Amino acid sequence: MRARTAVLCSVADQGVAALTNILVLVAAARLSTVADFARFSAVYLVFTVLLGVSGAYTGQPLVLKRGAGEETRSACRSAVAFTVSAAAALGALLAAVCLLVSGDTARALLMLGLVLPVVLGQDAVRYAFSTLQQPHLALLSDLLRLACVLGALGTQVYGASPARLIALWGLSALPALLLSAALLHRSTAGAPLLLRPMLRRGHLGQRFTVEFGVGNATSQLSVLGLGAVGNPLLVGALRGATTLFGPLNVLFTSATSFGPPLLGRITDEGRRVRATAALAAVLATTAGIWAIVLALLPDRAGRQLLGDTWSVAAALLPATGSQYAAMAVGTCGLLALRMLDPRTTLAIQVVFSLTTVAFLAGGYVVGGALGAAWGLFLGSLCKAAATWIRVARLRRRTPAPAETVTAGASPAAP
Repeated sequence: MRARTAVLCSVADQGVAALTNILVLVAAARLSTVADFARFSAVYLVFTVLLGVSGAYTGQPLVLKRGAGEETRSACRSAVAFTVSAAAALGALLAAVCLLVSGDTARALLMLGLVLPVVLGQDAVRYAFSTLQQPHLALLSDLLRLACVLGALGTQVYGASPARLIALWGLSALPALLLSAALLHRSTAGAPLLLRPMLRRGHLGQRFTVEFGVGNATSQLSVLGLGAVGNPLLVGALRGATTLFGPLNVLFTSATSFGPPLLGRITDEGRRVRATAALAAVLATTAGIWAIVLALLPDRAGRQLLGDTWSVAAALLPATGSQYAAMAVGTCGLLALRMLDPRTTLAIQVVFSLTTVAFLAGGYVVGGALGAAWGLFLGSLCKAAATWIRVARLRRRTPAPAETVTAGASPAAP
């Protein structure tokens, strides 16, 4: 497959996967009361964290493989098998614990445990197809999943329980998983299945999981924590607002996935940094325009999107839009750092993820859900500023050797 076609298929696949997540939340919001959507959002947020951990531990190391030889085919087959096995074990444990707990949230978490191998397995196969340079097969799988999930949720009526919605959402990924498994088997048949290397100390996924944990999961888990000890509707309000910015997540993911190799073609280091800064400006401007479009939506159109949750989510749009603009700048700052010196990103992730949590909690204490949303913006703004200050300092140093710069061009260099 030509490089341009592969990039288009990969971007389209990211878009379809993100669209699926957005439409699932939109459908759940329209089918649920405000309280039930808050419960659904909390469970879906747990899944989002587990999905990120799975991608960091198995997906990101996998896509560093080069070529289509037996070693790469074995890695793809092993990564999918490891993900399904680990998800089955974790899902069984989650379901067993939730059997002992009463309440709608516990029942929804129980259903999540049962469908976890299906949804995480289907996502793992997407990484395998990308590694095998077959992104069109990943796109086919995600299109099938999108059709199935819309068909399943489209048959439900208002008032469906969170547990029922989670079960339907998870099982709707089964046809895509079966199709993907059959296609992957055709490409990797005969390659050895090696699971033990993924558990050894020093596996790249361990480092990437730490980066994900401090960079992404921390803020999401802190939202869950505030919902548990404070107002549970906070989770639904913040989740509803961020759902409306789902298209920007597609742009950020595409920039993170395809930015380093494309920018790495620029031989001059200064030009690479300037190109990354230009990309940051474009993405931040796009976030601002999108926020304005959402703010101008008529109330009727907003309720068509999010149902009863629109009334609480609409008040957070200015803060969430500002947060996404800051996230755009920070994402591109991390891209620049990874090309200059990939070892510098972990410290920034740790420090400013904790800073974001502090701003989130402080904002909630001062101003409730709206204060929490502005706290997330301040945390993202500080992180963005820190990344570019670090970029400026590295640029003043003596240029790194050619082989170091080449290694830094990878988004997940060891």
